[in-house]
Amino acid sequence: MNACSKMESEDLTITPLGGLGEIGMNCQKWKTGKGVVLIDCGLMFPDDSLLGVDVVIPSLGSVFAEGETVLGIILTHGHEDHIGALPWLLVQYKSLRGLHIYGSPFTLALVEHKLEEHGLLDRVVLVPIKAYGQVQLGDLAFTFIPVCHSIPQCYALCVDTPVGKIIHTGDFKLDPQPLDDEACNPLEDFMIFSELGEKKGIRLLFSDSTNVESPGHSLPESKVRDDLDVIFSEVSGRILIALFSSHIRRIRTVLELADKYGRSVFVSGRSLATNIEKAVELGLLEQPSRLYSEATGFPDITPQKTVVLATGTQGEALSALARIARGEHRHISLHAGDTVIMSSRVIPGNAKAVSHVLDQIYRLGAEVYSSKDRTVHATGHACHDELKDIIRVVQPKYFIPVHGEYRHLALHAKLAAECGVDQRNIKIIEDGQPVTLTESDLRLEEPVPAESVMVDGKGVGDVGRVVLKERRILGGEGMVAVVLVIAEETGEVLLGPEMISRGFVFEQQYSHLLEDSKCLVLDQLESMTPGNRSQLSDNIRSALRHFFRDVLGRDPIVLPIVLHV
Repeated sequence: MNACSKMESEDLTITPLGGLGEIGMNCQKWKTGKGVVLIDCGLMFPDDSLLGVDVVIPSLGSVFAEGETVLGIILTHGHEDHIGALPWLLVQYKSLRGLHIYGSPFTLALVEHKLEEHGLLDRVVLVPIKAYGQVQLGDLAFTFIPVCHSIPQCYALCVDTPVGKIIHTGDFKLDPQPLDDEACNPLEDFMIFSELGEKKGIRLLFSDSTNVESPGHSLPESKVRDDLDVIFSEVSGRILIALFSSHIRRIRTVLELADKYGRSVFVSGRSLATNIEKAVELGLLEQPSRLYSEATGFPDITPQKTVVLATGTQGEALSALARIARGEHRHISLHAGDTVIMSSRVIPGNAKAVSHVLDQIYRLGAEVYSSKDRTVHATGHACHDELKDIIRVVQPKYFIPVHGEYRHLALHAKLAAECGVDQRNIKIIEDGQPVTLTESDLRLEEPVPAESVMVDGKGVGDVGRVVLKERRILGGEGMVAVVLVIAEETGEVLLGPEMISRGFVFEQQYSHLLEDSKCLVLDQLESMTPGNRSQLSDNIRSALRHFFRDVLGRDPIVLPIVLHV
């Protein structure tokens, strides 16, 4: 690892477009006079309040201004919250061709698969970077430092800039006993880069804040392996393990234990099968001899000799685990004496869905292990004491916490102050708040629009607050449609009024109420003057809403359909 050469003085402006003030959607724009680099381009999965929304992405419309030189995209690792928005970025900027994307081989394998599915692979050039590799983009020189996380080949970044060195930790943990062959010791690496910073040291540290509330150190992955080994040795029925499809290290542990105890492995879930295939191609996994997927077909093997790897750790209704729990899986079923291992954490907002799936599993008589019972999962993010170690080793002049909700950022900022960073040099910023690092200081700029964009099916950004409000009303109160056909010349009613209720009342029970509402519609029609018929729909809507509120205390969406023929 060689020190990067010093460059001529020029300011660097960094704009967070996602990942600050929420979990997920990580994306930063770095700009100097030589051009723009994007670090990560991730999505966020919706919570229960975003009815019908598939994913949430950063506001990409103003990422690249007209005339800006786009130098490339740097990816820290391959999780969806760091790479998932790339297809929408390319769709937004159709003129971007030959865009260079840099990341580890496994990260780019996932990106390749994603862009190929969207028909966008010909728009980019994927450039794999090995550990400690360097990339020069304009006057920014990136060095890729291997770190441990819950997906292979993750990188922190040491960036030589015109205004000093910056370290961006990416997502990381300090695992003293990693289960792979990759040497990743960020404490030692960061210390080396800090020393290479000469007198100024590290000017700015961006650090992952996700687990700042968790005390102590994160558990090593070897502890998960040991506890899974104990479970394998104790149980006799079928073993089903639900885990994140990108956790290749844990998948390898399961494959090794299955081989040790003479079990075949069934893989259920397309993302799992795809990621295993990519990992085998890159040498991160050996090709298992007794591995079967839904694509190849499951042989007739006694359940006592099988292990099932399944997606669905968050209770997703169409996932493999949920279908198995409902008894709807075509090939796999659970019975009394089988064991289910939930080898994952529950993402906030998904607890109810996960509980529902677990209830169904318990009804089938299976035994369930979660992190409350054994160490079947270990976080991929550094906890409080690890974050403290990083700050003390790096000793940055300026500190900005990233990757977390606001309380995580605030607590991480407090931790930095406790570790000796000058309180005046700690900045808590959120999406859309640019900062400029100069030779002499770090200053806040005027905020820029950075409201997240909701993706619903093929629609991008066409679902906003008004649409979500209407969906909430539809879900809570229902809808009543009024169909009325009127003769244009005479004003005579040719058809209707017909009342169509959906999600509002049980029509057979409340038929009298709907009949009364028809009279209200006719009253509104009779009270209208010929020259004022354009107001008829609004008057019908208002009259019916008042009527339903008075009689039932409900406020459905009322949709008048008035046709003049």
